[in-house]
Amino acid sequence: MTELAEVAVGTEFEVPESWREALAGELEKPYFAELTAFVAAQRAEHQVFPPSGQEFSALAATPYHGVRVLVLGQDPYHDDGQAHGMSFSVLPGVKTPPSLRNMFKELHADLGVPTPDNGYLMHWAEQGVLLLNAVLTVRAHEANSHKGKGWEKFTDAVIKAVSDREEPCVFVLWGNYAKKKLPLIDTSRHVVVQGAHPSPLSAKLFFGSKPFSQINEALEGFGSEPIDWRVPDLKSV
Repeated sequence: MTELAEVAVGTEFEVPESWREALAGELEKPYFAELTAFVAAQRAEHQVFPPSGQEFSALAATPYHGVRVLVLGQDPYHDDGQAHGMSFSVLPGVKTPPSLRNMFKELHADLGVPTPDNGYLMHWAEQGVLLLNAVLTVRAHEANSHKGKGWEKFTDAVIKAVSDREEPCVFVLWGNYAKKKLPLIDTSRHVVVQGAHPSPLSAKLFFGSKPFSQINEALEGFGSEPIDWRVPDLKSV
């Protein structure tokens, strides 16, 4: 047993039930045990986001056979209180980060959706929008600090599992990092919406790309209901 594995004895990630069969093979692979050990060791020595137990919040919020849209992010927000296991989303009461603010600006320009007073995207997830990051943990205040430790293999398997289903899906790949995942997707059966990342660094290219109407048009083409992209205001909840 490796030193890392010794640290992680008794520590296991709890994959939501609806995903277990689709991902069962991954959970048995050596890299996943090493990944589990790595995250446990990091949590023992550092502050890690999201909090323990929230790594698979996106999978819990959007069951495997309920995924209609997959939005791929890179790694979790790394500042205090932001990450809760769903890409781009923050919990109620947390200031909306810049990339998400830009998403809301484009959403308003694209579909006229009012800009909400918060960045909690559970309403999207409950309609079948899987808000998946490629890397599911990060050390506090150190972006990409858990890159290359095994999460990418696991989330590639998530993407592939969705692509392998009979149900069609819209895959949303923003930015060059996400676009590299295109080979995992069966484009003969699914629709891929690609574009610039909503980050302030590339927002000029993101604005005007109308991704939200593209997603809804693709869903309607599948005979599926469009996503209601509104985010309930906290004052109305």
